[in-house]
Amino acid sequence: MGLRISPSILSADFANLEREVHRIENADWLHVDVMDNHFVPNLTLGLPVLEAIGKVTDTPIDAHLMIDDPDRWAPSYAEAGARSVTFHVEAAAAPVRLARELRTLGARASMALKPATPIEPYEDLLPELDMVLLMTVEPGFGGQAFLDIMLPKIRRTRAMLDKHGGDVWLQVDGGVSAATIERCAEAGADTFVAGSAVFGAEDPAAMVDQLRDQAAGATHRHV
Repeated sequence: MGLRISPSILSADFANLEREVHRIENADWLHVDVMDNHFVPNLTLGLPVLEAIGKVTDTPIDAHLMIDDPDRWAPSYAEAGARSVTFHVEAAAAPVRLARELRTLGARASMALKPATPIEPYEDLLPELDMVLLMTVEPGFGGQAFLDIMLPKIRRTRAMLDKHGGDVWLQVDGGVSAATIERCAEAGADTFVAGSAVFGAEDPAAMVDQLRDQAAGATHRHV
């Protein structure tokens, strides 16, 4: 199973984004959190910044849209160069149609769930997706503490994905750090968003490698 580390630039120095992106060129993906101050109580960045980042890095961009009306807005992020676009199922009016549109535009289609949203009602959607994102904090702000109560949900989602087959990634986002990534990997996650753990480290690139190694070790112990 491939493992992917996707540092969140929400924790980067916004005044020096190009420099920050180049500090983590060993990352598998670059996680860009888009918040609209409606779906979540925070306002971050949008299409112009995502496009600008895409011009200065070859690392594929993973756009996480914590926004209302993703049916309208998400395709624009695929068109702007995001290789993976994540919409929240709580906000999508027609998630299957949206996932298919994202794939048509050449992006990976990903569905995110807030901590209190169960995965079970969406099992039939899994074949339409390339990734499921389970929030392990309440979305809206970086630097929050990991919610251990999400581990059973990660396990249930992994079992569901394994039952259906295919190559659907399982991403976790929120409080992922050297102290928590092994638990996430043991529970079945394979794609990890880490913000403050990476950009708060003295050597962000070394932390990316450390997190990947820790996840790999935990995964191998539980194969």
